[in-house]
Amino acid sequence: MSHDPLDLQAIDYVEFYVGNARQAAHFYRATLGLQPIAYAGLETGVRDRASYVLQRRNVRFVLSAPLRPDPTHPIAQHIARHGDGVKDIALRVADAAAAYAEALRRGARGVQPPTVLEDAHGRVVKASIATYGDTIHSFVERDGYEGPFMPGYRRIENPAPAPETGIAAIDHIVGNVELGKMNEWVAFYARILGFEQLLHFDDQDISTEYSALMSKVMADGSGKIKFPINEPAEGRKKSQIDEYLEFYGGPGAQHIALASADIIASVDALCAAGISFLRVPDSYYDELPARVGPIKEDLRALAQRGILVDRDDEGYLLQIFSQPLQDRPTVFLEIIQRRGSRSFGKGNFKALFEALEREQALRGNL
Repeated sequence: MSHDPLDLQAIDYVEFYVGNARQAAHFYRATLGLQPIAYAGLETGVRDRASYVLQRRNVRFVLSAPLRPDPTHPIAQHIARHGDGVKDIALRVADAAAAYAEALRRGARGVQPPTVLEDAHGRVVKASIATYGDTIHSFVERDGYEGPFMPGYRRIENPAPAPETGIAAIDHIVGNVELGKMNEWVAFYARILGFEQLLHFDDQDISTEYSALMSKVMADGSGKIKFPINEPAEGRKKSQIDEYLEFYGGPGAQHIALASADIIASVDALCAAGISFLRVPDSYYDELPARVGPIKEDLRALAQRGILVDRDDEGYLLQIFSQPLQDRPTVFLEIIQRRGSRSFGKGNFKALFEALEREQALRGNL
């Protein structure tokens, strides 16, 4: 099998369906430091929705909300079921029509056939397929497009300033699926997108006294696009995956990991902007030197911020996880800095899971 049958290039954008796009755009600008660059809505001839595009370096979010009180509108239906959440994890491709045709040939379910969008700035081709839950993957062919985002959007002039948080790229996006469905979706990414399995974590790797989960990490041939797939495992109490599935109303994107070249500076900036992070017990840092060996960062600085560290045979990584970004305990963020490691912090799973369980207990959901 070809490692890249669809000629995938990168994650082009992540689109969230939200209740109020203007307010969500303010939140993501003010807290994450994403800069508003483009808008579509009534003023641009779009009658049913408003969309704001925010970007910083290689991170691009699209926030879309319905404009009318129509319960049959697809965005309104998505919000009613899931709350604010990820609808589209869009993938940049060299040829959207060819990628769509090949995906369907391999068994994908089509959502939007190849559609050509054109304006004075050039041409974009977009097509979409279904993945877990109500989530989709769009294939986006930019073909030298020079506008702010894509046809139908206008540039946002003189946007409000955004803080510098050091966010540079999307490292990975984690999907949560129902018990017994992980291998089905692992097979989907292998068969449809030509992904390969990088890692496998079972309930012995990711468990506490009360709950557990299983996870497999799928990646494209280049390793640039990484999608861990989680499912709950049997436990004495409800796991974080069960809580997510209950409050999200089914499978969906659980968290987006954002890469930083200086996680300490990023966490300081994000905390100052209002992002709250999970904390692990101080004892975690007492055991850290023996577990991970020497690192460049000051251990006290990491402990003060709650940053986790793990090592594999290629290096180490630093990571931290946010509280949920919305009222429902569903989508959250990870901030990650890699110093050689290509893993996902297996040594931190127990401490992280226990921290999540403490939050679940406060919500009455453990």
